Amino acid sequence: MSILDHIREFQAELTEWRRDFHAHPELGFEETRTAGLVADRLAAFGCTVHRGLGKTGVVGTLRVGNGDRAIGLRADMDALPMQEANEFAHRSRHDGRMHGCGHDGHTTMLLGAARYLAGTRNFDGTVHFIFQPAEEGLGGADAMIRDGLFELFPCDAVFGLHNRPGLPIGQYAIKPGPMMAGGAFFDITVRGRGAHGARPESSIDPVLTACHIATALQSIVARNVAPMDTAVVSVTQIIGGSAYNVIPPDAVLRGTARSFRPETMQMIETNLRRIAEGVAAGFGAEAEVDFRFQFQPVVNDAAETRFIADIAASLVGEAKVERNCSAVMGSEDFAAMLSLVPGAYIHVGNGVGEGGCEVHNPAYDFNDAALPYGAGMLAGLVERKLARLDRDRGAGS
Repeated sequence: MSILDHIREFQAELTEWRRDFHAHPELGFEETRTAGLVADRLAAFGCTVHRGLGKTGVVGTLRVGNGDRAIGLRADMDALPMQEANEFAHRSRHDGRMHGCGHDGHTTMLLGAARYLAGTRNFDGTVHFIFQPAEEGLGGADAMIRDGLFELFPCDAVFGLHNRPGLPIGQYAIKPGPMMAGGAFFDITVRGRGAHGARPESSIDPVLTACHIATALQSIVARNVAPMDTAVVSVTQIIGGSAYNVIPPDAVLRGTARSFRPETMQMIETNLRRIAEGVAAGFGAEAEVDFRFQFQPVVNDAAETRFIADIAASLVGEAKVERNCSAVMGSEDFAAMLSLVPGAYIHVGNGVGEGGCEVHNPAYDFNDAALPYGAGMLAGLVERKLARLDRDRGAGS
C-alpha cells in the first residue's frame, strides 16, 4: 500500500481535526488549546513530547532503531487577527480571529505524518515533529531557536511546507535558492497640529501629510530598484482621527516591505525614512519612522530541494512537480530555521476554482483534499532520508 493510500484510510479523522482547529483559531503565542491537542495526540502516537518551547511551541520526537541521523519536520499553528466571512459549520467561533492562511491544515498534515510514521515505523533514526507558534509576524521560529530548539533536538535537515491556492490538488512547487522574500514591517507616526475641521488653516494636517507620504513611498520600488531585482513596499494602514469635524494632531501609517537581497532592504529603509521625513517637513509636520526587519528570505538548500522534489515526484509523478517555480514575495519565518540547518520549503496545491481563493482572505478555507499530499510527502521524506540500512550486508562472506 502506498503512503498516500495508507493516509487516506484515516483522512476523515484528519479532516475532523483540521476543522476543529479552524473553528478554534488562536493568535501567536496564545495557541494553548491547539498546542495541547497537538501534544496529546503526539503522546498517544507514542512520541516523546516537549511542551512550551518558544512559549507555546511543541516538539514530538519519535526514535526508531539505532540510527544516529535526525530530521526535523515543521508546521505552524497560529491564526490571523481577521474576521472570517465564511458561513460553513466549522467557521471561526471567535470574532476577530481566523485561520486565514491554512496553518490549521499544516498542523493537521504534520500530525498525519506523525500518526503514519508511528504506526509503520519504517525508518531508522530520529524524527522531530516541530509545531511552531506565532509565524504571522511575531517571531515564533526565533523564539523556539532561542529556547534551544536545535540544541535539544539536533537535526541533520529540516523541512517545511505551505499550501498554495491556485495550484491543483496533488501538485507541488519548489525552487532552489531564494524562494520567499525577506520582510520588514514599518510604522510612520506623523505629528502635526490639530484643529477644528472647519478651520484647516489653523492646523498642520497629519492626515493629508500621511496620504502624500503613502503616495510618495511608491516611488521607492519604481525608481530605486533595478528592473532585474524584485521588491515590494505596501502601506496597509492609515490611522488618524476620531470625529468628522476634528483634524487630529497625529496620524500613523503602517505597512510592509519585501525583498530577496539585504542590500535592497537596506535601500528601502533608507529611502523610506528620507521620503517620510522630507514630505512631512514640506507640510510643516514631523515624521518618526520605526522600520523593523522581521524575516530573512527563505533560501532552500540545492541538494535538499532536489531531495524533497524527488519525494513529491515519487508520490504523484514528475509531471505534477514544478521544480523551479517563481519566487514568492510573501515571507515565512521558517527562514530562521533554514539559516541554521540545511533544508527546504515546498508548496502543496490547495486547489483551484471554488475554495481556491488566496490566503489572508476572509473567505479562505484550507482544502481538506490536500491533507494526504502534505502528510504523505512529510512521511516520505523521513522514510527516504532515514532509510533502514542493510546492516547484515556482507555477513558470512
